[in-house]
Amino acid sequence: MRTLIAILVLALQQVPVFRTGVDLVQLGVTVTDRKGALVADLTAADFEIFEDGKKQTIQLFASGREDASAPPLHLGLMLDVSESMGEDMTFTKTAAVKFVNTLTDAEDITVVDFDTEVRAARYSQREFARVIERIRQKKASGETALYDAIGLYLDGASQQDGRKIMLLYTDGGDNKSSMNRTELFDLLKASDATVYVIGELEHQLSSGRMTQRAVLQQIAELTGGVAFFPSAVKELDAMYDKVVAEIRAQYTIGYVSTNPKPDGTWRKVEVKVKPNGLKTRSRKGYFAPARKPQH
Repeated sequence: MRTLIAILVLALQQVPVFRTGVDLVQLGVTVTDRKGALVADLTAADFEIFEDGKKQTIQLFASGREDASAPPLHLGLMLDVSESMGEDMTFTKTAAVKFVNTLTDAEDITVVDFDTEVRAARYSQREFARVIERIRQKKASGETALYDAIGLYLDGASQQDGRKIMLLYTDGGDNKSSMNRTELFDLLKASDATVYVIGELEHQLSSGRMTQRAVLQQIAELTGGVAFFPSAVKELDAMYDKVVAEIRAQYTIGYVSTNPKPDGTWRKVEVKVKPNGLKTRSRKGYFAPARKPQH
């Protein structure tokens, strides 16, 4: 696993590209009103995109609500099955199955379960029964290789075109990964997946709970996602429902950058929405493609 993660980190650092197709920069954008309620009925004319302060022309626009023009949805489900899960495993697995069953429009589902080790498999929608079987067979054991698990998923997702949504469920902090936090954050910035986190942290000692909450929030926010923190495992169903609502309300917006330089630099992206009082949430930028060295 350590060798695999080392190769993964190197590969994504060398090619930190946030793009779909040849020239299209693609963003997942969530809009909320003053009360925090999701707004899902806007049009392309309501949005403006700026890259490094320069206005861009929107060339792809789709809403998440049954929009035929939307890119294919690729779903990643990441489940912490470390020993601390213990007696909560039954409820956790049932909630995860319900979540997957709700998003039947996903083209495929990548299931990543992790404890001391990380295991991943991708299934088509017609293989839903196998997804359920995989989830239900899991037993709690081992430590928590959280960062390595996220890195492994991002590596696979980087090969997919379309809209990528990752849901991470964990009840504890990382204590086993070979990847460190800085390396993980670099990978998240280079990825075009939107990450939603459900952090059920009641098993954590109070001394470390706030630190882990902050880490999980940053994992989500770096990608334009959001983290939820139920106070008890019985609230999981409600948290999963909130994630589904987020996914359904997300807009997909794409543009071809007016800056054609293949310089590998970080480009700041800002999404504005014209109706007053509304706020947008998306990733803050992307790495431009780098010119390949001449041999």
